Amino acid sequence: MISRGAFLLIAAFWVAMNVLLWRAEYGSRDHGIPVPLDLVCRKILTAPDASSLSVYQDGQRMGFCEFSTSVEQEMAELDEDQPPPEGLVARAGYQIRVSGNVAFGEFTNRVKFDGRIKFSPRREWRELDLKFSTREVAVGIHSLATNRTVSVQITGNGETENHAFDFADLQNPDTLLRAFGGDAGGGWANGLALPALPAGSGDLGQAFPWEARRVRLTMGREAVSAYRLETRVLGQPVVVYVNTLGEILRAELPGGITAVLDEWSRS
Repeated sequence: MISRGAFLLIAAFWVAMNVLLWRAEYGSRDHGIPVPLDLVCRKILTAPDASSLSVYQDGQRMGFCEFSTSVEQEMAELDEDQPPPEGLVARAGYQIRVSGNVAFGEFTNRVKFDGRIKFSPRREWRELDLKFSTREVAVGIHSLATNRTVSVQITGNGETENHAFDFADLQNPDTLLRAFGGDAGGGWANGLALPALPAGSGDLGQAFPWEARRVRLTMGREAVSAYRLETRVLGQPVVVYVNTLGEILRAELPGGITAVLDEWSRS
């Protein structure tokens, strides 16, 4: 039987997959200036610099995360004294990579993660490849948007489990946890109390609209111009601040978790 640590990783996987299925939409707020979400997404996917972030929970450092794009990786190989060549974005394509490690509260094993996401020329996600691991268990996740399926491989305690799910299965996290852990997984799912997503056309993105606004963000002693992205996951707000070049400045997640650009976290 896969250890309880696997269930924490699967819960994280469920949230990550739903993020990928959200669609662009924005609403009005009492502060900041509304901007098209597509504009902000384009800047994030073509950011020329990697975002190195320190991750905190309730003010205590718990790990780090690095976010980079295929454009940044292409530019890193160029002569910095020469202007970028024309067609750089078309050549590099739209890809992002996220890697790092974190430790959650009393969960003593650090969770390492590494992922790549590929997008179409219209910036719609097309392929996902994620890996999470601790000393006890490793979880690999692969998905192709065209197949509308997700493949999950879990290895731990000398055992390997393989599972395949339709996108519709992602509407109910309890179903996923029971699939991975049997009766034990069901009990763990009840303890997590993860709600099912609203039933509908199967387009999970309609349940989680994003808002995008131009704001002034105070980082350290400076006030900088930034884009503020916000949505809600499981009833909790998720807020991401991005500078005008697409670099991630700060992310605020449920559970008192924040990620802050290293340059600012030391201020």
